[in-house]
Amino acid sequence: MAKILVIDDEPSIINLITAYLKPEGYEVLTASDGPSGLKTARAFKPDLILLDVMLPGMDGIEILTRLRRESDVYVIMLTAKTEETDKVVGLTVGADDYVTKPFSPRELVARIKSALRRIQFPSLGVGEVLSFQHLRMDIAARQVSVDDQPIDLTAIEFDLLRALAENRGRVLTREQLLDKVWGGAYFGEMRVVDVHLGHVRQKLGNPDLISTVRGVGYRFEDEPL
Repeated sequence: MAKILVIDDEPSIINLITAYLKPEGYEVLTASDGPSGLKTARAFKPDLILLDVMLPGMDGIEILTRLRRESDVYVIMLTAKTEETDKVVGLTVGADDYVTKPFSPRELVARIKSALRRIQFPSLGVGEVLSFQHLRMDIAARQVSVDDQPIDLTAIEFDLLRALAENRGRVLTREQLLDKVWGGAYFGEMRVVDVHLGHVRQKLGNPDLISTVRGVGYRFEDEPL
């Protein structure tokens, strides 16, 4: 039974989300301010967190920043803000996805289910290792190294890199990457791909491994062994 933590200061939002999640069999805890949300996250150790940006005591960005120092829990940001920059900030500090209020609770549940399936039942590719001149990916162990140096990637970052590496030399559009990594239930904006791939590039430390094909998508460039 997956554990979900909802951190939001609006009782109506908490009640609505809880009403839709509990019948699905999830164990749900809630918090209505920043400090209690952070404390609950550390004690409850949820599989997924729904985190509002605007919270009393400590905002969602600060909570996420602190959580990322100690946990890779899947986080979906909830925000009433519609500006692109506000959404990107959450992704930049470590959110896996975001939902803009008002939202459809059924669509939110569908996205949560899709995320939890990837978390709990990852496609392991038993025995498969992708080896290139600079990069090596052990799919079963979900480990990555560049020039023999281990690279720490989040689950989504790993899946994005895997999708590109498995299609070396081919351009994958943002839509294709969304479908491969976030699944068909995704109903957000494609900007999420750009931000997470930015993180991947930074961690790989080699700008030549992933190229941007302007107006189309991304391509993995490393040469196979």
